[in-house]
Amino acid sequence: MDLLSQAITTVQSFLWDGLLILLLCGTGLFFTIRLKGIQLRRFGSGLREMFSGFSLKGEKAGKHGMSSFQAVTTAIAGQVGTGNLAGAATAILLGGPGAIFWMWFSAFLGMATIYAEALLAQKFRSTDKDGQAVGGPAYYIEKGLHCKWLARVFAVLLVLALGFMGNMVQSNSIAVAFETSLGVPTWVGGLVVALLAGVILLGGIGRIASFTEKVVPVMACLYIAGGLVVLVINWDQILPALGSIFRCAFQPSAAFGGVAGYTVLRAMKYGVARGLFSNEAGMGSTPHAHAVAKTDHPSKQGHLAIVSVFFDTFVVLTLTALVILTSGVLPGMITPEAQGIDVTQAAFSASFGSLGSVFIAICLLFFAFSTIISWYYYGETNVRYLFRSSKAVPVYKLLVVLFVFAGSLFQSAEVWALSDVFNGLMVIPNVIALLLLSPVVAAMCREDKPLKKRRRNRD
Repeated sequence: MDLLSQAITTVQSFLWDGLLILLLCGTGLFFTIRLKGIQLRRFGSGLREMFSGFSLKGEKAGKHGMSSFQAVTTAIAGQVGTGNLAGAATAILLGGPGAIFWMWFSAFLGMATIYAEALLAQKFRSTDKDGQAVGGPAYYIEKGLHCKWLARVFAVLLVLALGFMGNMVQSNSIAVAFETSLGVPTWVGGLVVALLAGVILLGGIGRIASFTEKVVPVMACLYIAGGLVVLVINWDQILPALGSIFRCAFQPSAAFGGVAGYTVLRAMKYGVARGLFSNEAGMGSTPHAHAVAKTDHPSKQGHLAIVSVFFDTFVVLTLTALVILTSGVLPGMITPEAQGIDVTQAAFSASFGSLGSVFIAICLLFFAFSTIISWYYYGETNVRYLFRSSKAVPVYKLLVVLFVFAGSLFQSAEVWALSDVFNGLMVIPNVIALLLLSPVVAAMCREDKPLKKRRRNRD
């Protein structure tokens, strides 16, 4: 086990100590320039389109896809998860407050990347032999680049990264949170989550879409309300917290007297790594949801994809970071044994007392559980791609449920390391495809018109 752990750490360091930081940020910068700041130009359109389609009970999703709003809530369900609670805290623990700045930086660039992903997913969407609408990187790699072997590599990596390893991270964080707050043994928490997931997954895409369109808005409002209450209580620490984020991004030694040995590269590494795990821009996951949206133009889904990254990082993740930094609990928790979710619970408990820990456990249950459902769906799409039918889907469902339970039995650091490795490997074929297909994205972007103009043209 020591050799395996060492190998995982070595690969993790190789990927995240520079390679993927340059690859992801470089790709985001490339699309930001080539698409003329699309994340700024179309952000307002994305907000209008999201709220105009808002519904807690939309049309039932089926083989032919789901509504635009259901697609974006499925994408957000995958984005807003453990990374926004435990991941934000872990980034601060390992990289200092400056890591949050690099999360913002990578997310801003990632908003252009995810726009490109959504457009390509819509353009190259397909229907499998069972009549099920499908799409995602494997499909635009094969149909756009005509490179089946690379598409298959991506599909296998996604199933491993999200369906299995990623869902272990989600269940692990839920189990640890409930053990900390209520004393529930981790294996019991893992078993309950696995059984609940199994019930949702048996209902197929219809139940998944119905679940996410209801749970995502409710869970987001609940968590944002709780976080804002904490910030009101600690209002006088908000400006110092923001100052530490910007200062420590470029002068890491300013954080807590430099006792943790923070460096700029360390802040960038953990900021971008946890940022990717949170907003998933460039990772190739959310295109699976955007691909099956029923929309009048691919650009509409691209606008919604931009907003999803903004909501994930600049709203939910930033709220978590500010709660932690204004609470005053962080300096005393910088130890090798500290876990991200423990820090977040301690920060809320500083204002809410013992209820703070329970509040985070409940929020994490909703956040991480909805992510499990979304990531399962992304994996199922790639299982369908690999086997060209739904025959292997029942086996995949069973394996996901088993991995969800297994996640509660491992140490948090081990699960996060495995997830980082497979997430990093998955990025590479997706980014290659995005860059090579950028002329297609640019051509589609030139057709991109805000919602009002498209309606006027139709009239």
